[in-house]
Amino acid sequence: MAERTRGAVLVTLPDRDDAEELAEQLLEQGYEPCRVYRDMLAGEDDAEDVDWVIEVLTGPHGGSAVFDEPHLLLLAEDYGGFAVAE
Repeated sequence: MAERTRGAVLVTLPDRDDAEELAEQLLEQGYEPCRVYRDMLAGEDDAEDVDWVIEVLTGPHGGSAVFDEPHLLLLAEDYGGFAVAE
């Protein structure tokens, strides 16, 4: 699992393609850096049961993406996922 950064919003989706698609959309909207990585729960032994996380640090306004958590949550829900500020 990748090291998480404080002050980030983690957008978690069940599907890799959806995560990569949403990460591209977020980059186009001015969010960055929008790293996508897989996050397997501790004790999880089935590689198919893995979530995909988009780590967003900065919003299009230049400040912390934490201020955009409600917007990112709505986008995540459109893909069957969720978002949480770290």
